Amino acid sequence: MNNRVIETYNQLANDYEHNVDKGSLFNTEYERPAMMKLLPTDLKNKQILDAGCAAGWYTEQLVNFGAEVTATDISPKMVEATKRRVGENAKVLCLDLGEKLPFEDETFDVIISSLVLHYIKDWSKTFSEFQRILKPNGKLLYSVHHPFMDIKLSVNGDYFSKELIIDQWKREGKLIEVPFYRRPLNEIVNVTAAYFTLEKLIEPQPTKAFEEKKPEKYKNLMKNAHFMIVKARKEN
Repeated sequence: MNNRVIETYNQLANDYEHNVDKGSLFNTEYERPAMMKLLPTDLKNKQILDAGCAAGWYTEQLVNFGAEVTATDISPKMVEATKRRVGENAKVLCLDLGEKLPFEDETFDVIISSLVLHYIKDWSKTFSEFQRILKPNGKLLYSVHHPFMDIKLSVNGDYFSKELIIDQWKREGKLIEVPFYRRPLNEIVNVTAAYFTLEKLIEPQPTKAFEEKKPEKYKNLMKNAHFMIVKARKEN
């Protein structure tokens, strides 16, 4: 699975670097505004892990807020794109979030992971590592596909199962297969709660700018959740 994800996002890296920040309303006017509202208000000198940075949009925002940022991605081409974006202003590493992470215990004040975790089959190891490297009272903020959306792509039709989905995205004139894991809401909540204290579960809604540009898609998103966001805390 990891090799498939790497291959997929190597193919998508150019599109993410040059088009997504302006052309993808699902990012710019749906997921990102909701995520940014949940970040701590003062990030100056805070140690933050951007876990699954893609082409570095969040990395750049966090740097601009004065944070000390470490960004990671499993795709070498995404890592290269992030380095081009932020230069020496952040540490950017190529690594797999499903493996042991190369950070000391209690390193980070905040971990942010945008639309990444659904590419990982077993969250237990990942969340155990996140718990280890977060400081006491540190925050975990992540977004994933909403399970009520993903079930529409299911082949087996069993909502309560964990299922590998192969979606298709049209990018730069070609179809790209995008593999990810669908899982039920109870698993998302319960695995998170096994390692952290849940603070908020958000089902974001698109902005008015989204409505102005794509009114039909806006109407659909206002009735059908597409993403969900979880904010959690490591206990002292």
